[in-house]
Amino acid sequence: MMDNELIEKVLDEIRKKVDLKNFDQEQLNKIIKSSSENLMQRQNNDIRKENKIDNEREVDSMSAPSPITEYVGTSNYGDTVGLVIANVDSMLHEKMGIDKKYRSIGIISDRTGAGPQIMAADEAVKATNTEVVSIELPRDTKGGAGHGALIILASEDVSDSRRAVEVALRDTNRTFGDVYGFDAGHVELHYTARASYALNKAFGAPIGKSFGIIVGAPAGLGVVMADKALKTANVDLVSYASPGNGGTSYTNEVIITITGDSGAVRQSVVAAREVGLSIARSMGQNPVSTTGKPYI
Repeated sequence: MMDNELIEKVLDEIRKKVDLKNFDQEQLNKIIKSSSENLMQRQNNDIRKENKIDNEREVDSMSAPSPITEYVGTSNYGDTVGLVIANVDSMLHEKMGIDKKYRSIGIISDRTGAGPQIMAADEAVKATNTEVVSIELPRDTKGGAGHGALIILASEDVSDSRRAVEVALRDTNRTFGDVYGFDAGHVELHYTARASYALNKAFGAPIGKSFGIIVGAPAGLGVVMADKALKTANVDLVSYASPGNGGTSYTNEVIITITGDSGAVRQSVVAAREVGLSIARSMGQNPVSTTGKPYI
């Protein structure tokens, strides 16, 4: 069914071309159908042009000119920067524990988020010939109750490292969708149908299995979210991190990770999100998606 606005546009197009009094109903129907198809095609073309412009802007922002060859770009969220080193210094290479067959590294570093960047790095590893060397979660006061992240990826060819960083930077625009910040803390959720090596390195995720991350701050909020998630569906608890058990960098949050069937993991993550956001609102807070586009 066409909406009223589209019908009016179609009729305007027809009035410009024909005298309606000289046409019977069947002829009018044919003209309306033809005109509406042409208008819809033009609208679709306009949408495609807008999407192309948006994509070009995103690429431009990542590819901003820089005199530093190591600079790859930035993400829109989390103060995330992507860097690459074509040939790592031999002494640094050894101290970082990088396999000798890899000479190049990609670096993803940020001040807030951690989870979104690790999820994005996981997608980058799937898409490129790179290996995860290390993932660290530094305590960062800009992150309020949470972490930043330092992710090191390695490859034999610098083009693979650069491509992995580009993929990760671009994907953080998606993975920040289910990070909800507010003055008193944050609620953070992540889900993938197929975990890869970055999630395995950071959280011990079973490779190739569905995987979810549930984070709540302050820490008490995270405990309730964790309990709700585990009671909602038949999932397995992979890890539990709290401020004092060594699982976080003494951040004021609780983090659990879960695995299981895809539908069950997603159901648990969504249930945890709902209870976390409800508690935040009960505290008088206004939790808002970082991007305005939740992806789970």
